[in-house]
Amino acid sequence: MTYAPLRAFSVDRAQVEVYSSKAAASQAAAAKAVSILRGEENRNGKRLRIVVATGNSQSEVAEALAQASSVDWSRVEVFHMDEYVGMPATHPASFRRWIKTRLVDLVHPGQVYYLEGDAADVEGECRRYGRLLQSGAIDVCFLGFGENGHIAFNDPPNADFADPPAVKKVHLDERCRLQQVGEGHFPDLESVPHEALTATIPLLMSAKYLICCVPERRKAEAVRGALEGPISTTCPASVVRTHPRAFIYLDRDSASLLSGGAPAA
Repeated sequence: MTYAPLRAFSVDRAQVEVYSSKAAASQAAAAKAVSILRGEENRNGKRLRIVVATGNSQSEVAEALAQASSVDWSRVEVFHMDEYVGMPATHPASFRRWIKTRLVDLVHPGQVYYLEGDAADVEGECRRYGRLLQSGAIDVCFLGFGENGHIAFNDPPNADFADPPAVKKVHLDERCRLQQVGEGHFPDLESVPHEALTATIPLLMSAKYLICCVPERRKAEAVRGALEGPISTTCPASVVRTHPRAFIYLDRDSASLLSGGAPAA
């Protein structure tokens, strides 16, 4: 099914579209990504490299991608962008498990690289994964915005638009940890790890295209900060406005705090 946006506009260099529902925004984001991947595949005849966001807001994007039979997944290399320190891949909240079960096991990409949060040498794992990410150009990076405006696990206290490494260890902001509880991944705040490994902002921004799907009312404050506030690490997601090929997909709920309010149905 093809959905038409209720509203489309640009903010700095980013293109924004607002849809009637999370499902519609997710489908539109996935359709744009598929179009880009097919174009890049035909143009370059090379392996494509994508970085995939995880979490509840991205589940329907992953589902739509998994149904995209027009993509030659054997030519795609898949990365993800973060993982909790000390968490095994079998844990229900593991992002390795998320991407494996929701995408990798369904499309069987040519190569998948996992960030191992439970590696014995965490700093060494950051360097290893960083080298892999930087070993070639990233064609598409899928991004979500956290409730505190984070992208990947670059929370406001540790976000840096000029981070030297590609991957680093961070201490998670309490609001970020509360989001994980609210999404149902952990029973309480004490169960949420305090540290994670994350791709840094310069690495994410190095992708040729950004596909940002940000649905749900709980993201409305972050969306307003990202699109109408200053470009600042107080809302790390605001940096996507500086990217020449950033495409942001909202639903009525996540757009509800923008100037003019959410568009009518």
